[in-house]
Amino acid sequence: MSHEVVEKNVGLLAILVILVISVGGLVEIVPLFFLTETTTPAPGVHKYSALRLEGRDIYIREGCYNCHSQMIRPFRAETERYGHYSVAGESVYDHPFQWGSKRTGPDLARVGGRYSDDWQYAHLNNPRDVVPESNMPSYPWLAEATLTGDETATKMKMLNIAVGATCPTCELYSEQDMANAQQEVAGKTEAEALVAYLQGLGLASKEW
Repeated sequence: MSHEVVEKNVGLLAILVILVISVGGLVEIVPLFFLTETTTPAPGVHKYSALRLEGRDIYIREGCYNCHSQMIRPFRAETERYGHYSVAGESVYDHPFQWGSKRTGPDLARVGGRYSDDWQYAHLNNPRDVVPESNMPSYPWLAEATLTGDETATKMKMLNIAVGATCPTCELYSEQDMANAQQEVAGKTEAEALVAYLQGLGLASKEW
């Protein structure tokens, strides 16, 4: 088949382009399912508690990922500012993953423990109270909205399916975890859940 035939036939060209991209994608992606580094939790990384799991959902719901990545690259400028570079084993419990490149705000992969809970609450309520130059929107309603925990156990079941399919050595939620889930989160505010999630980010890397 000559180049001329391909170049003059748009349909054929499209099929060949899709074929090449598909093969290239498979070559890149499939091996990741068999690498220990991508299917084994990094040291110190554990499944989310019920409250942190709810906090992560709030983080996604409010679009925090649009401005804050959770991926530190292995460059000096990044590791000096944020800490140890990100590894795949940190994200085995994340479905969907929170890695990304957009940084309207700072990376949050190592934010856990850097600030007090009170600072985090104040920052969510009105970021300019603690960072005058911040352009982050305020989230005052999070301190007023209360969690019921009605769906927490269901979320755990779904996460068990996703994690179990990709990480054979990961901890899964037990029946006892699911039975206690509602009690652990009921009555907590969304702000408490979100702060609990943030305060746990990157803590495992301090053990490396």
